[in-house]
Amino acid sequence: MSGNEPVSVHILDREYTVGVEAGERSSLMAAAKLLDSKMREVRGGNKMAAVDRVAVLAALNLAHELQQLRDERSARDRELSHTLDDLHRKLDGVLESPR
Repeated sequence: MSGNEPVSVHILDREYTVGVEAGERSSLMAAAKLLDSKMREVRGGNKMAAVDRVAVLAALNLAHELQQLRDERSARDRELSHTLDDLHRKLDGVLESPR
């Protein structure tokens, strides 16, 4: 088991140090970049916006995007399941028919 290493990330002009597994460093950096971008988008030109409000709205936007992706994946999974069921029925029909 490898230990956590400290990594500094910059989000909305503030520095945060977090511990992360060595193999997950690049993923954490990408997540921090995404969060920083989303918070800057929410804040817009209002440099005086409360950071906690900006953070909550950015988190809500990201959670909404995540939920949409989950819903889409679930719909694709259901469609794939139906297609596989249809293929199984067709195969069973072919295998059961006299030759």
